[in-house]
Amino acid sequence: MPGSASRSTVVTRVARPDDLSVILELVRQLRVESHTEEVLTGHPPVHAAGAGFRRLLEDGGHRVVLAVLPGPDGDADAGVGVGLAVLGLDPLSLVLGTPQVTVDTFVVHREHRRAGVGAALLAAAATYARANGAAYVVAAVPQEADRQRFFARMGFAPLTTRRIASVNTLGRSLAAWQRRRLGILPLPRRVPAMARRRSLPPLPSTTAGR
Repeated sequence: MPGSASRSTVVTRVARPDDLSVILELVRQLRVESHTEEVLTGHPPVHAAGAGFRRLLEDGGHRVVLAVLPGPDGDADAGVGVGLAVLGLDPLSLVLGTPQVTVDTFVVHREHRRAGVGAALLAAAATYARANGAAYVVAAVPQEADRQRFFARMGFAPLTTRRIASVNTLGRSLAAWQRRRLGILPLPRRVPAMARRRSLPPLPSTTAGR
């Protein structure tokens, strides 16, 4: 249904286990658009996230919100899922007494953009924040131009840059750092004889001054 969404018909509701196929389709789209598969080498295929999302749907510390186009009779439960957001409460902010709501896995179906889906998901985040006494909403936004512009228009300011590394990559980097710190440097690469000859300065001419 490309372009069938309208700002007046998009509504949100809490996702249910029978929404799992729609959720995974949206997650798959998000991974492709944010190049997650390229960064997270060895990341499990998207269908492996099914069990994780089932647990998340039952987790009282999070709320999985689905944006839907209601059915012909206005029934949101029978609607078509066109957007997704996972809401939660930042644990550290709770400890510090300044609750913040986090927004992760934020995605709008590519065929239903610029139709109020993203705004509806953020409205659900704002409602969730007020219900939990949170003064701020913090969103994890992939480095993708359209999403960055959308969140900027919605008043989100840059906060921090999050980087990711596999445990194996981090281990290798730490080992190299430790070697440098201890002065144990790797041996220089052996330069071929021809390259050494090319890099030597020219000998002074033996005819100079004759």
